Order: sequence, then C-alpha cells, then structure tokens
Amino acid sequence: MGYVNSSKSALNRLLGTLKVQRPLIISATTCSVLNKLFDLAPPALIGLAVDVVVREQSSWIASFGFKDVPSQLFLLAFISFLIWSAESFFEYLYGYLWRNLAQTTQHSLRIKAYSHLQKLDMAFFEADSSGRLMSILNDDINQLERFLDHGANQIIQLIITVLVIGGAMAKVAPEIALFSFIPIPLILWGSINFQKKLAPKYREVRERAGDISARLSNNLGGILTIKSYTTETWEAERLRLDSDSYRRSNRNAIKLSAAFIPLIRFAILFAFLSILIAGGLQTWEGKLAVGTYSFLVFITQRLLWPLTTLGHTLDEYQRSMASANRVLNLIDKKISISGGQKRIDPKKVSGAICFDNISFHYENRNQVLKDFNLKIDAGETIGIVGETGSGKSTLVKLLLRLYKLNSGEIRLDGQNIEELNLKDLRRCIALVSQDVYLFHGTIEENISYGSKNTNTKQIIQAASLAEATKFIESLPENYKTIVGERGQRLSGGQRQRIALARAILKNAPILILDEATAAVDNETEAAIQRSLEKITKSRTTLVIAHRLSTLRNADKIIVLRKGEIVEVGSHESLLKNNGPYSQLWQVQAGLKDLDSKTEQ
Repeated sequence: MGYVNSSKSALNRLLGTLKVQRPLIISATTCSVLNKLFDLAPPALIGLAVDVVVREQSSWIASFGFKDVPSQLFLLAFISFLIWSAESFFEYLYGYLWRNLAQTTQHSLRIKAYSHLQKLDMAFFEADSSGRLMSILNDDINQLERFLDHGANQIIQLIITVLVIGGAMAKVAPEIALFSFIPIPLILWGSINFQKKLAPKYREVRERAGDISARLSNNLGGILTIKSYTTETWEAERLRLDSDSYRRSNRNAIKLSAAFIPLIRFAILFAFLSILIAGGLQTWEGKLAVGTYSFLVFITQRLLWPLTTLGHTLDEYQRSMASANRVLNLIDKKISISGGQKRIDPKKVSGAICFDNISFHYENRNQVLKDFNLKIDAGETIGIVGETGSGKSTLVKLLLRLYKLNSGEIRLDGQNIEELNLKDLRRCIALVSQDVYLFHGTIEENISYGSKNTNTKQIIQAASLAEATKFIESLPENYKTIVGERGQRLSGGQRQRIALARAILKNAPILILDEATAAVDNETEAAIQRSLEKITKSRTTLVIAHRLSTLRNADKIIVLRKGEIVEVGSHESLLKNNGPYSQLWQVQAGLKDLDSKTEQ
C-alpha cells in the first residue's frame, strides 16, 4: 500500500509540473477519446451488416426508410468510410499532440532540473556523483518521455474501451454481458498486485542504472590515470560487476512483468468461451438476434483483448514513475544558499573584505576555521600561505558563498554578503582556481566565458596580460583553436594562462588567484608576475600560493596553520621574523634541507 501512495505522489507531483501544458493535455486526451470511440464502431457495423443480410426489410436500418438491402449496405459503407476517416484523423492528432507534450515535458523538466541543480551548494555535489546526476537528467527524463509518447494514450483508450463496450453490452444483452465482466475484477486485482511488486524492483533498476553512469563518468574522466597505472582490466571488471548488478535487477523485474500477460489471457479466454457458448445457444433458441450475437462475439474481444496490454502499460508506467520520482526529488532538493535582496553594482564596489569571527567545517569533518578574523583593505594585495588543509581555499569558497557559514559573517564594503544578491556578489569576484576548467570550444570562447559584449580586441588584450599571446598565435587556428574537453589539448600551463585571461577580461573589483602559477614554468611565472603588477592595480587581490616567489610583491602575507593566522606581514618582515614563513622560504630557495624544516 505504501507503494501505491508513492506512485500517486509521483503522478500528482508530475501533474503539478505540467500545469502550463494543461490545454495541450486536454486536447490530446480529447483526441484519444474520439479516436477510440470511432475505433470501437466497426463491430457495431458488422452486427448491423449481419442484421441487414438476415432480416432484410425488417432490419434496424430499414426503420430509417432504407427498405431494400443494397441501399442499406451502401449506407453502411458510407458510414464506415466516415468512421474510418475520422478514426485516422484523430489518430494522427493524438499522436502529434501526445508526442509534442512528451517533447515539451522532457525539455521543460530537464531545464528545470538543471537550473535547480546549479543553485545547489558545493556540499551537495561532493556528496553525490556526476554520473548519477547525468543519469537523472538524461535517462530518467527520457524514460518519462517514452511513457508520455505512448503509455498515457493507451491508459486513456483502455478506460474508454471498458466504459463504452461494457455499457453497450449491458444494454443489448445484460445476461450475456455478465460473462465478459466477470474477469475484469480479477484482471484489475492482478494488475494492482503486480504494480505493488514491480515498483520497488524498478526503483532498484533506476538506482543500478545510476551506478553505471557514475562509473563510466569517473572512468572516462580519469582515463589517463587508468592507462598510466595499467588498471584497464580491473576497471573493466568493476564495470562488469555494476553492469551485472543492473542486469540482475532488470531480470527480477522482467520475470515478474512477463508473467502478467499469460495470466490475463486465461481470464479473457474464460469470458470469450462463455459468451461464445451461452450467446450461441440463446441465438440458436431464437432468444437473441443473429446480428446482436455477432456484435457480442466481436466486441468481447475488443473489450478484453486490450487488457493484455495492461501489463506492458503498467510496466512503462512504473518505470516512468520511478524516473519521475528521481527527477522531482532533485528539483525539490532544498537550496541551502540563497541570495539576499540587496543589489550591488560591481563597478561601484571598492573591494574591502572583512572575515568577522567566522567558524566553518565541512559536513562530517573536523573544524577548518574557528573564530577566524581577517580584514583586507580595498585595493590591497594579500598573499595567503599555509600547509595543506589549513583553510586557504576554504576562505575563497566562503567568500563566493559556495558553502554556508556555521557562524560569524563576511562583509564586502561593510555589507554582510548573505544580504547581497548572489549573482551580484559573484560578479564582483574573478577566480582563477587551482583546478583549471576549460569548456569544450575555442580559446576565444573560453577567454570570453562569462563576460558579455566583449570584442576580439579585448580578448587579445586579456590574453596578452596573461602572457598567453605567444602560445596562442603559434597554434594553427590561433584564437579559434578547439581546446578539447576540459582543455585536454593544451598543457597545464597553457590552460592556466587561458583561465587567467578569462579572469582579467571579467574585470571584477576582486581578483582571486588560487595557485594560479602552479602549473607554469619559471619564465612564464616571471612574465605573469609582471602582468600582475598591472592587473592588481585598483582592485583587491587574494593570492593563494605554495610558490612563495609569487607573493614577494604582496602588500601583506597571511600564514595559516590549522585555520588560524600564525603570522602576518610583508615578505621582508616575515623573513626577518625567522618564523614558519622564513623557514618555508629557505626550503624553497634551497638554503635549508626539507628534513630540517619545521612543520608548516
């Protein structure tokens, strides 16, 4: 019973998302109903034709003034032509409308789910896999589309068939019609029970499909690591196990769904044989007209035979509802980080930043920052160094509001960033992260990504400041060169310079460089350092680096250890302190052994 409620919930939730499509749903449903009504007419026409041939001038049609048999048959032929034409016309219409609804629903749900997905915090993406999310956005939505293409129409026409034929049979021969109605409760009972048992099996099938997508996504993204560690056989075996688990889940569902139709066939056979014998005997005894008997024999099959498709239709329905639940659960996922109401213009932002008594820890992990305080003046260049896990990149993520603070507040130009419009806040910050991501497209498209109304001259200027011009112009297609997925056709240093050019072109009042020179050679680093002197003027700059040479010209350097500031000062003053920064500098400069370095 819990399963039925779950299905109703999924269906109700789905219908709620289709409110905009209500006129299209009504039109498609109307065409399905009219098509089925015209489709059910031929058995009645056959009964009338038999009635004409047997009773001639006493037939039912003769009562309308058509006395001779030929005129009655021609009238039947004309009516048949009209009915078949109308049936074909409405079949075209419902096919067009349902498919149009399926495509529209697929498109709107995918865009709605993806748009919502982009609003979720980074913790959500860390807890989930990209492969599973891709499976929801692609496979599950496609499954729903397939059901709307065919299944919805089949359910509507099945209901119309039972109502119309059942009513007609009850009217012309109520005693005989009873035999055809006896199997229907059995069929419905069986359908509901199959439905209950199939639902959890199809939920498991969708979960296993998500596992396969996650595995493939991870492996294709890490193909270089797989090759370099020669783990192809091991990874193929892991995929085989996931695929086999999916196959077993499907097999269990198929085993149950395949048994449905044979059982329904026997119920139908009972009704057909009962009408064949009981109706035949009554006709032989003269209690039932030949035309009526012919109609009952034909119409019984039209009533009961479609019920054999009920198993397949329910099969599609359960698959689609399992998929709908996954899609709608994603759409209903609570957004933990929402923007404030205050609008700000990036061009009017000075860039003063204040971390005021903030505390933060990632989910199910130890405290990263506790009662942390840091004030950065507008236009100041701040260097941030520290051991891995000391909280350097966390500060950047919190400033961008990628995670929610546990306590405290961060202020930009004196305003709490939680009160600011989220898009406006992020437009104020240009980030070059340690993990550079380039989109599949041209160099020009990647540099101008996120910056509207830019021209070629501005793109070239940004590339020049990032010291990227030389290598770009050496490529066969220059700025039109395709970088490949994640920029895999470029070296690490080239990708980093493209990312730096992208940040420069954004022209935000705050620039954050998170290991921006980690993947470049010494010559390029020196060139970028020269560029930074121009780039950082009149903007607040945060430079996170392990390479301390990158920070020599910073106004102030912050040394972090376990989420706390242990040193603050300029490069020269910190060297004189002979503290953690000085010791790290001596190691990097080759003046001190790594083994003698104190823990950073």
